[in-house]
Amino acid sequence: MFKKRDNIVAVEEGKYLAPKFNKNGLIPVVTTDFQTGSVLMHGYMNDEALKKTIETKEAHYWSRSRKKIWHKGQVSGFVQKIKEMRIDDDQDSIWISVEIGDGASCHVGYKSCFYRSIPLGKIDNTKKIEINFEEKEKIFDPKKVYKDEPNPTEL
Repeated sequence: MFKKRDNIVAVEEGKYLAPKFNKNGLIPVVTTDFQTGSVLMHGYMNDEALKKTIETKEAHYWSRSRKKIWHKGQVSGFVQKIKEMRIDDDQDSIWISVEIGDGASCHVGYKSCFYRSIPLGKIDNTKKIEINFEEKEKIFDPKKVYKDEPNPTEL
C-alpha cells in the first residue's frame, strides 16, 4: 500500500505515498477544523491507524498512553470526519482537516486541545510562566462523557 522509501526525489517529488514513521513506528499528525482552520489537536498514527483513516474517512490515531488504535470520537461521539488529508514534503508529518460539527476534540472538554496561550516576551526566571485560557467554556463535561474511561494524560 505504501511505497518503499528508496529515493529522495521520489519521496519529495513523486506521486506515491511513502510515509516515514519514526523509530516507534509513528508519524505525527496535526489536526485542524475544516470550517475555521483552528488547530484542534496533535496526535500520532501508526501504519494501521493511517490505513484506517484513509479507508474510513474518519480519524484514527495511535494512542501512546493506551497503546492501541483510537478511533477519535468513538466514546464521546465527536467523530472527526476527514475533509482533506495532506502529507509534508519529506513525508514525515501529516495534516488533516476535519469536520466535528458542534463537537470538540479535546478530552478535557474544550473544542481544541490548544485552549491556552503562552505569553511571549522577556522571561523573569524568578517567576513561573502563567499561561492564558483562550477558550473560556468547555463544549462538554468529560466526567459525563467518558465516565470510567481512564484519563490519557501522563505525568
